[in-house]
Order: sequence, then C-alpha cells, then structure tokens
Amino acid sequence: MSLFRYCLVVVAHALALSAAHAQTPIPSQITIVVPFGAGASNDSIARVIAPELAKRLNTNVIVENKAGAAGTIGSAYVAKSPKDGATLLLSSSTFVTSAATQPKIPYDALKDFTPVAMVGQGPLVIAVSGNDSYQTLPEVLGAAKQSPGTLNYGSSGIGSLAHLATTLLNDAAEVNITHVPYKGAAAAAADLAGGRIQLMIANYSSLASLLEGEKVRLVATTAPGPHDAFPKLAPAAAAVPGFEVDIWVGLFAPAGTPKDLIERYNEVLNEINRSPRLTELLKLDGTAPAALSSDEFAQRVAQDLQRWQAVANEHGIEVN
Repeated sequence: MSLFRYCLVVVAHALALSAAHAQTPIPSQITIVVPFGAGASNDSIARVIAPELAKRLNTNVIVENKAGAAGTIGSAYVAKSPKDGATLLLSSSTFVTSAATQPKIPYDALKDFTPVAMVGQGPLVIAVSGNDSYQTLPEVLGAAKQSPGTLNYGSSGIGSLAHLATTLLNDAAEVNITHVPYKGAAAAAADLAGGRIQLMIANYSSLASLLEGEKVRLVATTAPGPHDAFPKLAPAAAAVPGFEVDIWVGLFAPAGTPKDLIERYNEVLNEINRSPRLTELLKLDGTAPAALSSDEFAQRVAQDLQRWQAVANEHGIEVN
C-alpha cells in the first residue's frame, strides 16, 4: 500500500471513530407521556410501542399519563423537559386543535417541539342517530337545508377536532347544524344513540359499541375517497366536494433534542409501525400505519395547525 493510500485509510478510520463518538447516547430510560387518561386509544398505542422501542434501543421505556385540559397539561410537561431524548409526547391531532383554539396554552406547538414520527392516520366517521331515518349524508344535509338550525350535532367539547371538523362541514355544505358540546365523546355518543342529537363526527372506536342494533348508524367517512377500513361507506367528499379530515397519532420531543437522536427514534418507530401488533391495534379505529420522516411530519403538523387556526378564527372558537 502506498503512503498516500495508507494516509487516506487512517484519516477515514479516524473520521469514522469521531462520528461514532459524536453520536448522542440513548437515555437509560425513556418516558412516553400520554396527555390523556389510561385506557384511551392513545394510551393503548403508547403501551404497545413502549416495549418495542425498549427492545430496539436496548433501554427502559415507560408510559406516564398526564391528562387534563384537552392534552395541554401533558404537552406542557414535555415542552419543559430536558432536551436529551428521555421524554417524548405521544399525542393525536388534538395537539394542533388545542393549539388552534387555546391562545393561553403555556407552549408554542411549533417552536417548543420537534415532531419525531407519525404512528398512524385515518379518517373519522360520520354517524346519525338510529332513531332517525337518514341513511346517507346527502339526506342529512338535505334536511338541514330544508329546516336550518333544527338539527344538532355533538362533539367531545368546544375546540375539539370533531367540533372544528363539523364546523368545516357546515361551511362546505352551506348548512347550519347546531353544535352541542359534551364532556367527552362517550357522552355525545350516548345522546346520539338516544336521539337527543342527530349527527356526530368521531373516531370509529367512540361509536363502535353502539352500532349493534343500529343505535347509531354510520353514513360516511371523512376520507377524501373510498377507504379500505370502511368499504361500505361513501366518503363525505362525494356529497361535499373538497371536504376531508383525518386524525393522526404521533410522537414529539422537546425542541432542541439532538438531531441524531430524533433520526434514530424516527427510524425505529417507523419499523415498529409495521409490526403486526400495532397494525392490528390501529386497524380497530380504521387507522393505517404511517412512515414519515421527522421533517415530513413537521410539515404536516404545521399545515394542520394553520388549517384549524383559520377555522377557529373565522368562527370565533376559543377555549380559555
């Protein structure tokens, strides 16, 4: 070997060693904070991800619930946590709807977090009360146009994704279905089954137990087109062109977390997303695994926040 080639090999080896030493170590314990209560869908997803993440990163991973204020208490906790990759947030589209409708939250959804990986995404479903005769979304919208203000829809609360999504549907379809906010999707679903409200947009799992015996009836999805999880349901866009909404679940780290850790977490989480156990869990809600880079997920978060801020501002939707 010539002296020149030998020097090249030595330099390359030194650079490789330097790069290896420069990598940020994986924390000895990672905490996934779920900003909702135990047993909720996000909590179930976190508890499937945790052992898989621990195995792949050779570390300890625990799940901690910090519920309250539409997810903002847990989110604030993560935003203020050390930027060492030891604390992650697992949240859903509620992350951006809360930021769009709560001007006093103690963090900036874009500046104080680094999106790590999207776990999954899927449409919501549109349901009517089994007490009513509506079989399709056009029938509901036709009744709403014929008798403005007489139909009511429920949501899990002011500023929720369901509230903003149905507001968007009202605008797109040029109807006026009145909002009735509840303290949670379960209470709204119960009143839908009882005929006290006529319409509800929700994730599938919130309504699944009421489908038997047609206590509630699904009439559409919020997907832009036909969806594999709901082959018998038409997309709302078929009746209201351009209307589409989906819900996603993803993980975030405090802004300033080392980029090499973010990239490592993203790579591993995208592997976990394809695991049979997580795929089956997501399928229960009509959600499909996602595989975005950190930057792609960040773009999606920013787009959604802008979209829901526009809806909230136009309609004066604000949660104090």
